[in-house]
Amino acid sequence: CRVARACAAAEADSETWAPKFEEVLRNFEFIPGGRIIANLGTSREQVTMFNCYVMNKIEDSIEGIFDTVKESAMTQKQGGGVGFDFSTIRPEGSHIQGCGAQSSGPLSFMQVLDSTCRTIMSAGQRRGAQMGVMRCDHPDIEKFISAKRKNEQLKMFNLSVGITKDFMEAVKNNTDWELKFKGEVHKTVKASELWDQIMRSTYDYAEPGFLLIDKINEMNNLNYCEEITATNPCGEQPLPPYGACLLGSANLTRFVNKPFTGKATFNFKRLAEVITIAVRMLDNVIELSNYPLEQQRLEAKSKRRMGIGITGLADAFIFMGIKYGSPESVEMAEKIMQTISHAAYRSSIELAKEKGTFEKFDADKYLTGQYVKQMPKDIRDGIKEHGIRNSHLTSIAPTGTISLLAGNVSSGLEPVFAFHYTRTIRNTHEDDVTKVEVSDYAYDLYKKHMNITTIDDKDLPEYFVCSNDITPVEHLEIQAALQRHVDSSISKTINIPSDYPFEDFKDIYLQAYDKGLKGCTTFRPSEYISGVLVRKEDNKKEEKAPQMRKSAEDRIPKRPEELEGTTYKLKTPLSPDAFYVTINDMIENGSRRPYELFINTKNLQHFSWIVAITRLISAVFRHDPKPTFLVDELKSIYDPNGGYFKKGKYMPSLAAEIGYVVEQHLEKIGIYDGKNKIKSTAKVTEVKDAKKSNKMICPQCNERELINQENCLKCLACSYSKCS
Repeated sequence: CRVARACAAAEADSETWAPKFEEVLRNFEFIPGGRIIANLGTSREQVTMFNCYVMNKIEDSIEGIFDTVKESAMTQKQGGGVGFDFSTIRPEGSHIQGCGAQSSGPLSFMQVLDSTCRTIMSAGQRRGAQMGVMRCDHPDIEKFISAKRKNEQLKMFNLSVGITKDFMEAVKNNTDWELKFKGEVHKTVKASELWDQIMRSTYDYAEPGFLLIDKINEMNNLNYCEEITATNPCGEQPLPPYGACLLGSANLTRFVNKPFTGKATFNFKRLAEVITIAVRMLDNVIELSNYPLEQQRLEAKSKRRMGIGITGLADAFIFMGIKYGSPESVEMAEKIMQTISHAAYRSSIELAKEKGTFEKFDADKYLTGQYVKQMPKDIRDGIKEHGIRNSHLTSIAPTGTISLLAGNVSSGLEPVFAFHYTRTIRNTHEDDVTKVEVSDYAYDLYKKHMNITTIDDKDLPEYFVCSNDITPVEHLEIQAALQRHVDSSISKTINIPSDYPFEDFKDIYLQAYDKGLKGCTTFRPSEYISGVLVRKEDNKKEEKAPQMRKSAEDRIPKRPEELEGTTYKLKTPLSPDAFYVTINDMIENGSRRPYELFINTKNLQHFSWIVAITRLISAVFRHDPKPTFLVDELKSIYDPNGGYFKKGKYMPSLAAEIGYVVEQHLEKIGIYDGKNKIKSTAKVTEVKDAKKSNKMICPQCNERELINQENCLKCLACSYSKCS
């Protein structure tokens, strides 16, 4: 086994440890994180074994911001997902001393990082993933909450609000809340109204997430030497600046004896043995990994963080005849995680005896930590006498790909999403695909146990439940039970039915706060999310398409002899010559509508590109009297060579600036609501079954709707995952 041999190479007695490592890996009892499996023991030298990073504390200066852009690009190049705290950047409109200008604010620089991530993604094999965090008292927090309302903005980011205990108490007491930067109050709002904005946005748009930053720091084993303000992209790793964390998961399906017999038992002893071996494996990887930045290497080696979690929890419940979300499942989940935590800490103490403690270890301060204080006496005594090798040891991360590797076990701590489906596998090139039927691991074993080949879902035992069968409170109970024995955090998504009432939804995060969770995310399919990816029933689409084409042709107006228009001058650093964009309008039914667009410039380098874009935009104008979607499409175009700033706004490309010109013109002729937002002109299709509509289709395979698990959009039909 390549990974086992590579891990054992860091041991003085590699011949003893290689077979032990190989045993737990080959049996899929423990599965390291994806970066470890992909890179360890290969010839790739410039790659990292760490899935998770948080970037440096962003200095509030143009130099500091672009240092962060550079360092994040270097990290993503090696396959690391990154998190940022944007609370350190002054709010939009703030005076910049020394140049007489005004700050464009954190969101404009988030767009720069978004563009960089897109570019790195296009050059590598692993999609970029980023987390953006902003504190609940930052003056731009309201803009941050609504930053992803339009699909083209910040697609490479997950967003979370850093929530403080003071804010939660202000929400409960309905008191005022000050939005401030470096002590200066910019605005005062009602805490409950800001909370309502967060919950409304989460309900309709599935973002922002909820990050209890005070709870994270209160429970941090190293709160004596670090402050945490952000997490990795999926939220399971709160990390300090330049923090990094190794991941791995115990496959719980391997520890259930006699499944489906009514006499199933869980082998806690073997689980503890496997975790003991896993801690040594991951600790060795810290020595073997490359690091994109020297600061990341120093941070990792001085604290030796790791995050051991679980996968296959739901399938393990099914093996034992336990219904996910039931009181019995909550009790079992807590006992499993407690076993993992205690075994990991005992193993790390033994490693400290053999190899020494982590550099930042201070016994007296470490033992006063809130998490460590709840440990059994033998662990606390062991830490006091011998120290501990690793500052943190447990975390529950997304496990989509590695769960597939283990026979398609249920992912992480999540319930089973679907028991069977079709998956598309890409072979040597993009058009060479194979479609295979895929089943959940527990579902397959149940059929074998019953000696049957097919079974209807409705005929399965009652403990076969999917995510739609689980209430939000049951999701929270499982997460809270696990969190009590996790020293880092948990990546978890509470899936909400599309017809779930907002009045019931709005208190979910409050319940998470009261249960002591460190973070929470929800996902409710809605018409606002990824509009172009909303599924329409295939038969309706096929029936209506010819009619739509015919009606569109019929309503193209004939061009009059004369048209009035406006010419806009664009001066861009991408070209020495200006571009002149002319948009001509016509009057139809008493209203002005755009009819055609022309672009003129002396720069012949762009001639063919200009001809193409003018013809296409003009064609759209003629077919649609209110072509508001076109603005979003143009503004979402990113130049791989980078964009530029203009009047405090980041332009990701010349095409995007043309999009802003079209937007400006539409506002001028009245196709706006007066609040600088485009009026929606889309026809709303009647929804008869909310649960079967509003589904986002995978942009990679176009075969299946996306699901949200462990704070990440995934496709069950192919390898697409927003976070991986």
